[in-house]
Amino acid sequence: MTVSSPRNYDVVVAGGGIVGTACALAFAKTGMHVALIERDILGGGATAAGMGHIVVMDDSEAQFALTRRSQQLWQSLSSSLPDAAEYEATGTLWVAADDEEYAEAERKHANLKERSIPSRMLSSAELASLEPNLRTGLAGGLLVSDDAVVYPPVVALHLARELQALSSHVLLGRSITSFGHGEAILDDGAVLRAPRLVNALGAHAPALTPGIPVKKRKGHLAITDRYPGFVRHQLVELGYLKSAHSISSDSVAFNVQPRKTGQILIGSSRQYGAEDPDVNHAILSRMLQRAQLYMPGISSLSVIRIWTGFRAATPDKLPLIGASLSDSTLCLATGHEGLGITTALATAEILACTFSGSQPPIPPEPYLPSRFETSQQTAEPIHQETA
Repeated sequence: MTVSSPRNYDVVVAGGGIVGTACALAFAKTGMHVALIERDILGGGATAAGMGHIVVMDDSEAQFALTRRSQQLWQSLSSSLPDAAEYEATGTLWVAADDEEYAEAERKHANLKERSIPSRMLSSAELASLEPNLRTGLAGGLLVSDDAVVYPPVVALHLARELQALSSHVLLGRSITSFGHGEAILDDGAVLRAPRLVNALGAHAPALTPGIPVKKRKGHLAITDRYPGFVRHQLVELGYLKSAHSISSDSVAFNVQPRKTGQILIGSSRQYGAEDPDVNHAILSRMLQRAQLYMPGISSLSVIRIWTGFRAATPDKLPLIGASLSDSTLCLATGHEGLGITTALATAEILACTFSGSQPPIPPEPYLPSRFETSQQTAEPIHQETA
């Protein structure tokens, strides 16, 4: 589709990943005329590279509010998703390797119970019964039953089709050369004008909005051939929480997911300062060894594909959702790091409510870009440490 210059919209959204498509559709549902711009394919980038784990996290009040609200929105959306989206409420099983991690599981359980989130503690024997391919000798675990998995690229495509059905526009294969002050200028010279612009480009968001505190965080994933029943829940080691908080140059954690196809998705790794999209075989080896430590039988499974992706990380582990201080027409929807799939729908809801003048169901203040200094140009950078 070619757009004549200039063309007017109510909102222009940059980025056709899960966050961008969710935002664009939420805006269109309020009656706004929306243009969604994607330079490559819908559901590419981090959306295609992620695990699709829809998980409630409770590291902070703000993180809990955003993940829980978005999980509720996913539950409402799930019945309308196509079968290819592979939405399944597998539950998350947090695995405790020792007594210290079991105590952390108990703390997490108490916190979730206080917030009416269904969960239950598992003894070592119960854990082995639910997941017999885990190694023996683990201390136990915590099962959070409302958590789910989904195949994000299909969801992004589904949301974009819904957007088009509302007479808004999806522009594919177009890069943005300038984005600000009410205008999006495309690589073919077309000009799109709107009083609201939304940068939802994930790890690439700083290219359009220089100075925002978003850095790339590289991750690896591997997927096996079909082994139905080998893994029954999303399995995550409780040590993952330490890994996810680390800002060291590299870290790995046991994180495996069953797919409806019978395949097993194996993660996870995190790297700062890695710009090369190629597979880092040293990191990959560490990641697979970590998986084998928890599930020795994984070593006998056939891995059929390995890939990498870049998450958008902020210094405080919370996304940037809301108005930019430097441009009254610009809003950000980026910096979700490893929770972009989970939090996409709540991010969209917050911005749609803001644009329509209504109060979002959860307080938006913790996610506002304005929390980083008085100017995004001088926002605190993410510091790197040696491993």
